[in-house]
Amino acid sequence: MNGRVKITGVEPLAEAQNQSRPYAQVATPAPGKPAPADSSGCHGGKAELTRAAEAAGNGELMQRLRADYPQGPHDQPQSMCPAFGSLRVGLRMRRTATVLSGSACCVYGLTFTSHFYGAKRTVGYVPFNSETLVTGKLYEDIREAVHKLADPELYDAIIVTNLCVPTASGVPLRALPKEINGVRIVGIDVPGFGVPTHAEAKDVLAGAMLNYARLEVAAGPVPAPKNAASGRPTITLLGEMFPVDPVSIGRMLEPLGLAAGPVVPTREWRELYAALDCAAVAAIHPFYTASVREFEAAGRDVVGSAPVGVEGTAAWLDAVGEACGIPVRTVDAAKAPVLAATRAALEGAPIAARITLSGYEGSELIVGRLLRESGADLRYVGTACPRTRWNEADADWLAGHGVHVEFRASLEKDIAAVDSFEPELAIGTTPVVQHAKHKSIPALYFTNLISARPLMGPAGAGSLAAVINAAVGNKDRFDAMTAFFEGVGVDHTAGVWHDANRLPVKKAKAAAPLVAAKSSVTMEDF
Repeated sequence: MNGRVKITGVEPLAEAQNQSRPYAQVATPAPGKPAPADSSGCHGGKAELTRAAEAAGNGELMQRLRADYPQGPHDQPQSMCPAFGSLRVGLRMRRTATVLSGSACCVYGLTFTSHFYGAKRTVGYVPFNSETLVTGKLYEDIREAVHKLADPELYDAIIVTNLCVPTASGVPLRALPKEINGVRIVGIDVPGFGVPTHAEAKDVLAGAMLNYARLEVAAGPVPAPKNAASGRPTITLLGEMFPVDPVSIGRMLEPLGLAAGPVVPTREWRELYAALDCAAVAAIHPFYTASVREFEAAGRDVVGSAPVGVEGTAAWLDAVGEACGIPVRTVDAAKAPVLAATRAALEGAPIAARITLSGYEGSELIVGRLLRESGADLRYVGTACPRTRWNEADADWLAGHGVHVEFRASLEKDIAAVDSFEPELAIGTTPVVQHAKHKSIPALYFTNLISARPLMGPAGAGSLAAVINAAVGNKDRFDAMTAFFEGVGVDHTAGVWHDANRLPVKKAKAAAPLVAAKSSVTMEDF
């Protein structure tokens, strides 16, 4: 368990170093050099902050972010600060310290949200003011902070994250030492004006850690993972998922002579080595572009989609078999019992409701496939994440089954789908759920009630039916509540009026114009 292992197949160190730096090294800012973002602050608007970052030496960084996380037609989904995603990844890792550099209001909001989601970990914060930002003292303060934190008895790694203002000002985290006292230092930039969603911010950190680990692997033997391998080649699973899903995937892989490998983002640094030491990678969540780049640089094939439903499971096992060079006859024999069990589970838990689905986690398309194979009349799938080569098969499958798929979907598009398709159940983000319930349509929050369930293989096939069918069955309760509270707290009855004889005049309700939903919302709209 405490030994060291050599991972085969990864490039020699010299080649790895040439390909490992996705961003240019940035020199420490000279004292007295003005920080372009100081005058605009974090409310300066996306265009202004981007110009400031490029002027401050982060042009290559911004180009890489645009390439990895393409925007449009909707450039900034209305969800939480993207940095929450990378912060969550760091806080879930053992023996890992997390430090934020950004405006105090942003740091407060991020730490509050993180602790709300159950993190019981300290979050470091390096404060700044106009003077320390302009003179470059902020970088020196960050450097001093990581030196103080770098205790190898406590930590394997320290993650330092620049938020909007330090990124726009060119604070050069990549100039930090790569290692202090044996503790790895990983600096990343997660600006809200460069990373569209918190889901993609998870990839920013995962990709940076994989890059660091890949260089370690290329340099020689590394610490062996704690959990001994089964002896079979493994499939690394890319993207957070319900804990039982890796187990289900492992059972499906066993007849192929394979095993389920680590889930990336990992929970411990040395798991990164095991993730790199795989036969192939399954991009269960398709937006981990930086992570895929590291796996491909290590010579690993990457397979898209996921084993959901009968058709999805069959296609995924075929793709895994092809990537690992397994004979078709062996793959077909392994598929037969899995597909039979999945088909039986779907038939035993049918869904017949008309549904719209939207979310910002990145798993919306595979959930949509599962709903459609369960019998649901699925009309719309909206995701805040982009189209990638790893979700093209899912998008094509859904389109072939009459489902409209919207990438980089705006809140306006998701709400317009609810209004247009009049579903019996709306699955979506909080404001979509609120809008649906206001119309007496049962609704479920995607993140907590749908995506946080088993989805893969036979175990996932019947997992959604109970909660969805129960929600659809509540339609009469919604109608009763709407009838009871009709007219209360809206229009002329809103507010507190002590004199009943002086109520506002009730206005006739104007006919709603047929206006298409706004296709693109920018940060400047807020």
